[in-house]
Parts: sequence; structure tokens; C-alpha cells
Amino acid sequence: MKTAVEELSPTRVRLTVEVPFKELEPSLQAAYKKVAQQVRVPGFRPGKVPARIIEQRFGRAVVLEETLNDALPKLYGQAVDESDVFPVSQPEIEVTKIEDGEQVEFTAEVDVRPTFDVPDYDGLEVVVDAVEVTDEDIDTQIDALRQRFATLTGVERAATSGDYVVMDLRAEIDGNNLEEQQAADVSYEVGAGSVLQGLDDALDGMSADEEKTFRTTLVGGENAGEEADVIINVKSVKEKVLPELDDEFAQLASEFDTLDELKDSIREQARRNKLIEQVVQTRDKALEALLGQIDIPLPDSALKAEIDARKHNLEHQISDSGLSREAYFRLYQTTEDDQFAEFEETSAKALKTGFVLDKIVKAEDINVNEQELTDFVVRRAMQLGVAPNTLAQHLADNDQLTLAMMEIVRDKAKTVVGDAAKVTDGEGNAVDLKAIYAELDAEQAADQATEQEEPAEA
Repeated sequence: MKTAVEELSPTRVRLTVEVPFKELEPSLQAAYKKVAQQVRVPGFRPGKVPARIIEQRFGRAVVLEETLNDALPKLYGQAVDESDVFPVSQPEIEVTKIEDGEQVEFTAEVDVRPTFDVPDYDGLEVVVDAVEVTDEDIDTQIDALRQRFATLTGVERAATSGDYVVMDLRAEIDGNNLEEQQAADVSYEVGAGSVLQGLDDALDGMSADEEKTFRTTLVGGENAGEEADVIINVKSVKEKVLPELDDEFAQLASEFDTLDELKDSIREQARRNKLIEQVVQTRDKALEALLGQIDIPLPDSALKAEIDARKHNLEHQISDSGLSREAYFRLYQTTEDDQFAEFEETSAKALKTGFVLDKIVKAEDINVNEQELTDFVVRRAMQLGVAPNTLAQHLADNDQLTLAMMEIVRDKAKTVVGDAAKVTDGEGNAVDLKAIYAELDAEQAADQATEQEEPAEA
């Protein structure tokens, strides 16, 4: 087989492939067997019709067509492997010559990954946030912890922002009650920002056993998008009471005996988180700096596929939310046009990033071992809230293990770029990533050892 590559554009090529007919022999024999199974000829059992009878009764063209249907995908794949091109779309294949018994020629036009060079990324200058844990950082964490252990206490007053109400709601259009637009004993924080416009304003100032009607646009159900009267009946008003900041709170919310011990632990965890953030920022900013030095033409088909995938996911999210399109975009404080414009920008960046990281993967000879794949599946399963074995089986059944391994090697390539950078913090101090890795690894090992310790028997 002989293959010639013609560049039609920086992102599209035409492969012209010449195949000696003898290389089609396996597909030719398979074609005879398949046609023999499909046809009915008096005097012959299905599948037992001789090749010469098939050609006499149905013509040689039928067999050749079946032969090419079987052979061309394999021959195209072989031509791609031998030509050092990286397709990013389905090929447009055309048979241009058939010399029966002698040769077959076909062309395949396909979008490909563009050819480009990755600049030297050793010593890219990156500035990250300094590791400085402030009293405000500690207070924020403490406040979040107090919120978790807050209690709700009933009050004999009108509701205000931050209070919780228990209420019944129903909706009417032209005085007709909407069965599906009813809810009883709904607990809601006043001022939380409901997708039901006007709800917070209506609740502000209402007391228990009061009823109020306000007009709004329905956001879900069969009447989504229609104007309706919503009737609220407040059953109770409760205020959030935070626990006192003392040693008793520390014992309630943690394994520590005193508030000072709890704060020290939070301070150390905050410092550790800031170290991790330095690593993350280094990798992100180093890659961003590298991408800024490279101009890559993007294949139209690959970019369209990337954008379409994001739009498809958005449609699923809207459908799963049960909201109207208008309510959904209002909830996320955006518009459909803005979202689509963002998709175009993020898709182009994602495509370019993938191309660059794949180049680095190849140049650095980065691979995935079994333990790395296992760790990836476990982490992803935790994020999705499913069992690791279930996710692993799903990936295998849907041929997604290759995509998982691609994600792993790309992440490792991003780490390579970050580790090669020259890093300083916002105060001008050099940042030693190796020292950070060593400290984080030591803490992780200590945590694992603690978890493995068996409790002493009484």
C-alpha cells in the first residue's frame, strides 16, 4: 500500500491511497461469505453458494462493494498510522479507481491536528499568591463551622432577611388553582434568592399565620413562563442562633478540647491549603504563559464538536433543573447569548490546550501506570458519589478508559510545565515547589498512618 499526503490547509489533509488488489484478498473472501448468507439460490443452502454462482447471478460489483465496505476503514486507519497525521474528525472517503484484480485507489479528506512546535517551557516566570494566613482567614472558617452547628429558634415577630420561614404556597391563573404549582411545609431562608421572582420581597415583614399574594412568572411545570398569582401562607418564623465561641463549642464541633486548639488546627489547615493553591496556581499560570507563546489554527470540525458538546450538556442541565430556560439563566445570572459566546471562547481554549499538552506528553514520553488509573477512578467516583468499581465498569463498557488515560497524561504534562517554571510569590519570595511537595507528602503519610492505627483495647 502506498500513501501520499496533500495539505489542503493547516488543519485539513487529503490522503491518496493506492492498494494492490492482493491486499484486499481477506476482505474479498469475507465479502463472498457475507453475500452467500444474504442471497437465496435454488439448489444451494444459505451460505453455501459458490463464488462463481454469486458473480453470475448478482454480478461482480456486488462483491466488490462489500469488499470495499469491509476493507476501507482498515486501510484508512493503516494509512493514518503510516502518514504521521492526527485526525480530529470523521474522514470523507471516495473511491477514485478500481482496477479489478490489479489495484484500488481511494482518497480520504480529514481535519487534522495542526503542525506546530512547543517553545521551551523551562524557566517560565510565574507569580503566585503568598502563603499568609490572616486572622480573617481563621474567622471565616470558624464562622462557617458555627453556621453548621447553628440552631433555629421560633420567634414571635415579622420575618426579615436571614430568618427561616415554614410556608405553604399555591399558584393561580385567572382564579384557577394550578394543582402542580402547590407545595406544603416548605422551609426557606428569607433573602436566599429564589428563582421565583418576588418571593423574598413578599416574605420580608410577614409573620406567622399571615397570608399574602404576589404576582410573578412561573419558572417550572406546564405553565412555565406564564404570569400567575402566588399565595403564601406563613406558618412559622425562625431565626438562626449561632453557638457561643468557647471551649464547649470546640468540643462540639471538633476533636479538640479548647477553642485555641481548634483555631491552631484551622490555621495550620489554612496554611496547607494555601500551599496547595500555590501549586495549582503555578501549573495554571505556567501553562497559560506557554499557551500565550503559541498560535495554533484550530480545525473547524473539532471546534464545532467541542461547542456542540457544551450546548448539549447545557440542554440536559436545563431539562434536569425543571426550570424554564428564562428562569434557568436568571438563576445563574447570565443569558443564553452570553453562555454561547462563552462556549466559543472556552472551547477554543480547551482545544488548543489539549493539542499543546498532547505534544508535551509525546515529547516527555509520559505514560499511565495501573496505580495512577486506579487512583483516578477512585477520585472521580468520590466526586460523582458512586462506587469505584461501578465507575470502572462504566468506563470499560463505554470505551472511555482511553479518555481517562488521556486526562491523566495531560494532567501530568501540565505538572511538568509547572515544575519547570521559575516561581515567586506576590512578595517577591522564591517558591520552592519541591519543598512544598515534600511537606504535603509527609503530612499525607502521617494522616494515612493515623487512620491505619487500631484503637487500643480496654
